[in-house]
Amino acid sequence: MPTIESQGAAHSASAPTISPAAAINPNRALWEKGDFTRLAATMRESGDEVIDRLGVGPGMDVLDLGCGDGTTALPAARRGARVLGVDIASNLVAAGNARAAAAGLANLGFEQGDASRLDAITDDRFDLLVSMFGAMFAPRPLDTAREMVRVTRPGGRIVMGNWIPGDPTLIARVLQICAGYSPPPPEGFVSPVTWGKEELVRERFAAAGIAQDRITCERATYTFRHPGTPLEFLAIFRDYYGPTMNAFEAAAKAGRRDELEDELARLFAAENRAQGPGTEIPATYLRVTVLK
Repeated sequence: MPTIESQGAAHSASAPTISPAAAINPNRALWEKGDFTRLAATMRESGDEVIDRLGVGPGMDVLDLGCGDGTTALPAARRGARVLGVDIASNLVAAGNARAAAAGLANLGFEQGDASRLDAITDDRFDLLVSMFGAMFAPRPLDTAREMVRVTRPGGRIVMGNWIPGDPTLIARVLQICAGYSPPPPEGFVSPVTWGKEELVRERFAAAGIAQDRITCERATYTFRHPGTPLEFLAIFRDYYGPTMNAFEAAAKAGRRDELEDELARLFAAENRAQGPGTEIPATYLRVTVLK
């Protein structure tokens, strides 16, 4: 099973490594604040579809970066690949290891780490690096691009899914609406949705040594599926998704909590495409493929 190596010692999947970089990354508090596993449960089917499209199979070494609790890591391991999931949040690492153990996947392990500083991972290690809505949230995008390129083998692939700024579908709109109720970001903050701009993606990977003809960007769809109503699905964002939790806290302090909830409720109802019971909401993202 792949592990992050530190000072020559291998770390057990049952005892996640906390790197110095992970300890100081400001995103750690954001993603440990709620319980992203509640939202991830609505993403499983699309996660499996992503891995199926990538042709993952036995003999491959795969890194799932910003993996959460394994929405794409588990499907990759079920197809026979040797998979390492890395996430900044210790609670998601623990949840991922629990899911791997329950599924009997000895070829899958999760460890804690910072996507912009993968210090303990050796160069040219993985055939495929996947990051679905994960590495885009790391605070230093140029460092993140360099690290993704560094740990991928020559001839290997990097595949990212990134939310697109200004897109009219669900997640981009949720982030946009929540920004209107939140305090201004700190000086030097780089918005994660800049990873949804093709020109910036190309610029970042070019700085990491990738030629332009080795980078492909295209729009794709990820679908969220929840057995409850759109309002019940919204409650998961409100109560368990870090960025939305922060927006609701800020809105409450300003006496605007109901206003935020009403705006989001209208969005979720309008975006629901389910033909019967339950909720099904597609969201557009930028699919980035880099060939090293």
